Amino acid sequence: MANYKYPQELRERATRLCLEARRDPETHNGAVARIANQVGVHKEALRSWVKKAEQEQLPVEDEDAQAVIRRQAKEIRELQTSLDILTSATAFFGKAEFDRRLK
Repeated sequence: MANYKYPQELRERATRLCLEARRDPETHNGAVARIANQVGVHKEALRSWVKKAEQEQLPVEDEDAQAVIRRQAKEIRELQTSLDILTSATAFFGKAEFDRRLK
């Protein structure tokens, strides 16, 4: 086992916190420096841990991305069907209202 300046638990916790912060658009900017300061590690050390973790997670994220795309495509199809139904109903009831006013 390598002798690291920072304990493994601290490395894992800081990396996890930074990855979570970087996923949120509101906390993305400056996440590495902010979290490094909070947990007491050098920001370049944390940056390298995060980069390594992101590279290790890349294939998993690709699979997740494909699942998200499939789910969103299904949602779009369902919403399009609902829109078509509502458009038809609006046209039908709008015509019925128009016909009733003419009589």
